[in-house]
Amino acid sequence: MRRLAFAQGAFALIRRLGPPGAGLPPYLCHRLATSLISPILLYGADLFTPSVGTTTGLETFWRKVQRWTTNCFSATPTAILSVESCLPPVSLLVAHRQRLAALRVVYSPPSVNPATARLHPSFPSLSLYRAPDSSPALTRGLSSVYLPLHWKKPRPVPPIRNHLPVNAVAHRSIPFTLGLSWMPMMNSHLVVPAPDLPPQSLMDSTYSALKKSIREKLLEEWSSLFPTPGYYLDPPALQPKPFMGLGKFVAGRIHHMRAGKSYLATQPTWRSPDADTSCPRCGLEPETFEHAILSCPSREHSRSRVLHGVTDVGPEAPLWSSLPLLKRLATFIGVTSTGFPPSMFPPTTPPSSPPFSLSPPWVPPPVFRVFSLAQV
Repeated sequence: MRRLAFAQGAFALIRRLGPPGAGLPPYLCHRLATSLISPILLYGADLFTPSVGTTTGLETFWRKVQRWTTNCFSATPTAILSVESCLPPVSLLVAHRQRLAALRVVYSPPSVNPATARLHPSFPSLSLYRAPDSSPALTRGLSSVYLPLHWKKPRPVPPIRNHLPVNAVAHRSIPFTLGLSWMPMMNSHLVVPAPDLPPQSLMDSTYSALKKSIREKLLEEWSSLFPTPGYYLDPPALQPKPFMGLGKFVAGRIHHMRAGKSYLATQPTWRSPDADTSCPRCGLEPETFEHAILSCPSREHSRSRVLHGVTDVGPEAPLWSSLPLLKRLATFIGVTSTGFPPSMFPPTTPPSSPPFSLSPPWVPPPVFRVFSLAQV
């Protein structure tokens, strides 16, 4: 809870850099969230798992950060909000940080990292070095329920006995070892040179492959544990989307329409869920995201001028990975006021008949004045 209080204090200052519709673009907001707010919020979560109540408070605050990043409405579903902001939920971030911490322990040289030197003797390390007080000696003075954990034996579920913390941490990396018989070492140049060590380039590539598998596991759990509604098909990603580099107001309009919570007629908000879904500009079709961008007749003139090359707005469309197409989309949205609040632009169609008519105002006749030659 102290970490939550510190993160809230930092966020109160940072959010001034990006007020709604202005300030920093979502891309820089995402960088601030991942590089500044997240380390403050999750400090110590590499080794200690927050309780359920604490995690709930962290998640509530983290959603505020996600909404600040994307400028989305509070009615946006939380699963879509996390995918649009490219910020995973707190529970997944905690598990991801713990796996990376376990990987660092397992890949460290035992003679350099005291935690690695105190792993169970069955740990398959390339170095035989062990701390003098390793293994059973660590349990002296502890309760009899503590037991060193054998590397090749899985932890019992439910746990019958408590295991030494360093062994429990290191075992989180077992599902990602890819069947390795020995654990390579990072920074092996810190160890006394040995002729039987593999090349450092090979060990570095193995370490990178395991980090990639941990990242893929995060994305897999993100999709399975926090599924999005059926109308939203964009997959989770950790890297910011290219359109998040646009201005915050235009990028926020795109976030709204992609998330299905915007001012378009078919994307109801918390105010009017049962309103008419027909397009208020043409009245021919429901005003969906595809209709407003690709097929609305009232926007055809602007579309032919600035929206060349944009033929699809689906999740796999080339639009979302092409910077020139995104700039054209941003220009089109600004020119046509697509997704803007109704109060920000006048109606495009004049009324059919005026409610009443006024007679032309009375104009006084011109006044002529005659000047004499002396006055001229």
